[in-house]
Amino acid sequence: MRVLIQRVSNASVVSDGVLTGEINEGLLIFAGFEDEDNDSDLEYATRKIVNLRIFDDENGVMNLSVSDISGEILLISQFTLHAQTKKGNRPSYIKAARPEKAIPLYEKFKSLLTAVSSKEVKSGVFGADMKVSLLNNGPVTIWIDTKEINY
Repeated sequence: MRVLIQRVSNASVVSDGVLTGEINEGLLIFAGFEDEDNDSDLEYATRKIVNLRIFDDENGVMNLSVSDISGEILLISQFTLHAQTKKGNRPSYIKAARPEKAIPLYEKFKSLLTAVSSKEVKSGVFGADMKVSLLNNGPVTIWIDTKEINY
């Protein structure tokens, strides 16, 4: 599982021409899944994301989490996070999970983020043509690959 997390002042997503998610200060999360992903990956990523201390405290030090600031979360599915680019100029997405595997993982991840953050997680629509707008705050961008860590 790969996630790209951006600290944002605001973000929104339009899915197939319809606004499906919009947040103010918080986190924009792009999530990509592979066949080997399981509940452990989802649980680790959820705990890590909700507790990441990447928001400024009163002294301007990144010492607060999205929960600490009552921030919001916007979740976007993005299989292209698994792009392999070593050979040629056309990325391969062979490691990205097919929809029948990825959709249940995405939905469970969204539910876990909602439960742990105690706030409704806004989202795009899996597999839709999405237009994402954001105002990156910092910028602060964090990359997590659950297969590259020991948990």
